[in-house]
Amino acid sequence: MLSPIGSKSNVKIFILYLMDNINYPLSFNTLNDIIRQTDYVMFLDFAEALPEMVEHGLVLEDKSGSEPLYSVTKTGRIVVRELNSDLLPSILEKSMTAALRYLDFSKRGIEASCTVEKTPELDYRVSCSVKEKGRVIFSSTVHVTSHVEAEKMRKNFYERPEVIFKGTIALLEGSVDYLLS
Repeated sequence: MLSPIGSKSNVKIFILYLMDNINYPLSFNTLNDIIRQTDYVMFLDFAEALPEMVEHGLVLEDKSGSEPLYSVTKTGRIVVRELNSDLLPSILEKSMTAALRYLDFSKRGIEASCTVEKTPELDYRVSCSVKEKGRVIFSSTVHVTSHVEAEKMRKNFYERPEVIFKGTIALLEGSVDYLLS
């Protein structure tokens, strides 16, 4: 196991926990994206654990549509609620929050974009935006002196645009005053 949360049992409990709390069928890719939001589970561990959970009756694989959908079975719900693991509740809560945030963005048809441009003043303009159904709902531009810093910002935005969007909203609403002290 390469995952930071440790054992194969922990990986399975982690996956079952998220699936149980989301409580509707998910495709392999969506499930993988959700699980990878916090980097507690590596892709190879997930890809190995999911078929095993299907085989053991913890997860149901529905192949009736264009792509298989996965959901927790009654047995899987019992396992995740009754089986003790050494996963910290804070890890599960943080992961659930990230998963719900990701699902909110993906269901709403959000498109994120971020560009880096060198300016005539020899700095770099980083312009990020979020569109919902073609309408810009967030736009931000900053200037930085280093191309490396600009590319780091662009990469970070693409990795978690929902965090940047919701974090900016929280800052503007005054919901994260601890940053200002």
